[in-house]
Amino acid sequence: MLIKLAGGKVYDPANNIDGEIRDIYIRDGAIVDTPPASEPVHRSYPLDGKIVMAGAIDLHTHIGGGKVNIARTMLPEDQRGHTRERTALTRSGGGHAAPSTLTAGYRYAEMGYTTCFEPAILPVNARQAHMEMADTPMLDTGGYAMLGSDELLLQLMAEGAEQETINDYVAWTLHASQCIGIKVVNPGGISAFKFNTRELDVDDSHPYYPITPRDIVRTLSRALTDLGVPHPLHVHASNLGVPGNFSSTLATMDAAEGLPIHLTHIQFHSYGAEGDRKFSSSAAQIVEAVNRQPNISMDIGQIMFGQTITVSGDTMRQHANHGHAHPNKWTCMDIECDAGCGVVPFRYRDQNFVNALQWAIGLELFLMMDDPWRVFLTTDHPNGAPFTSYPHLIRLLMDRSFRNDLLAQINPDAAASSHLGSLDREYSLYEIAIMTRAAPARILGLADRGHLRPGAIADITVYHPADNPEKMFEKPMLVFKDGQVVVEEGRITRPVKGSTQVVRPEYDRGIEKRLSRWFDRYHSIKLQNFRISDDEMAEGIGSPVSIHPCDRKRTA
Repeated sequence: MLIKLAGGKVYDPANNIDGEIRDIYIRDGAIVDTPPASEPVHRSYPLDGKIVMAGAIDLHTHIGGGKVNIARTMLPEDQRGHTRERTALTRSGGGHAAPSTLTAGYRYAEMGYTTCFEPAILPVNARQAHMEMADTPMLDTGGYAMLGSDELLLQLMAEGAEQETINDYVAWTLHASQCIGIKVVNPGGISAFKFNTRELDVDDSHPYYPITPRDIVRTLSRALTDLGVPHPLHVHASNLGVPGNFSSTLATMDAAEGLPIHLTHIQFHSYGAEGDRKFSSSAAQIVEAVNRQPNISMDIGQIMFGQTITVSGDTMRQHANHGHAHPNKWTCMDIECDAGCGVVPFRYRDQNFVNALQWAIGLELFLMMDDPWRVFLTTDHPNGAPFTSYPHLIRLLMDRSFRNDLLAQINPDAAASSHLGSLDREYSLYEIAIMTRAAPARILGLADRGHLRPGAIADITVYHPADNPEKMFEKPMLVFKDGQVVVEEGRITRPVKGSTQVVRPEYDRGIEKRLSRWFDRYHSIKLQNFRISDDEMAEGIGSPVSIHPCDRKRTA
């Protein structure tokens, strides 16, 4: 069956297409070359004047795992206050800050998103995380396995293990947890918290192991580079949310020693300690460092005003912030002695000096970054704001007048402390397509999506043009998933299920001897039960895997 999308205005940065009028053809779920004139078109969509992009990709959104379920449980009022009624095609759900699996999938698709990645999967909890993501309809998913505070890695490093041994452990973890990347959260800090340490900077020694966060970042960055894993080490740096933490962020960049590294929700790591309130923007210093170092990429973690809930493996920082919980309830816990979990509800207020300046800092980072291929549109859902705020965020980036109107409404001291009002830049549709499609696909090694050339899966979003970008991006005209129309005029028309995106780097299976002894002595689960098979993913969990290649020939 041949489908034609006729005459749309195409934005496809991966192929240097910037608003050109083009036809797109789809057959068997994939984009194909222009067929011969003799071949019949079974269905044609006239798209004159419409905006056509690949399906959007969110490389950092908390949609699966234990912490997300805790958040849903902790805010029943959020579930009750934002219900989604059952229809003939969709099931009921609820939640805004912490939506249910069903609601999350429907809402993402209704905004034109087709692929999303959970950024913090604890390997021992990966099975449950994949079950949640498999229950999230409409989307292909994937996850990053958390290492960096697990006892085995810390012990291997403390023993002076060879880099090859670390590499084998990292590769085995990716296979066993069915993940596409590695995440480090407050490197070593989650473990240090268990030794009653309440802060750990980049060059501070762990209270038990003779290693520093710098050592952890360098070692894991080297492992992923050696293994040829496309996505760089995904780093939640030290001292999240602490005034003056920009120096820790700069030190984390240096720790990679020129190897690829991705700094996540960097807005929370871009704070100075100047002024009477000892809180200021250091966005300029951070962006200057990223602009001059092509090995570094970042997503923002933009905050938006309103109620949300913060979920993180960073027990140390979540415990430090529990006094700000709104409503006043929170939890922190340990999971299998390998990681932590902290869940703290929070309300960002535009008249609060700190919150208002956080909002401005995120926008400063977006607008001062030179290369849109190395900055990604995120709110660190739900930590900065629910993902449903993306259309509003896009308007802030594309419309300087609108942005300045809102700047005039926030806490005046925060507005005066920000450089935001002096930034004239307005993002183009082409740059938005880079940040939300082409760049996430490239940095994750997803050659089959994020673009519209023949051979790509037919994940395509069509928008009505509008002077107001928020209106345009919140309600697509059409969304295609694998060549099928799944959304029309912002509403689900065909429920579908997705697949799980993984990588399979090579490794020496001899590492399993060490792992087996470790599991027998310290874990509550046997090694053979820890690993998730492809058959289990496809038949039990319900999300078959799609394997993306690694490249050991890659150089830093």
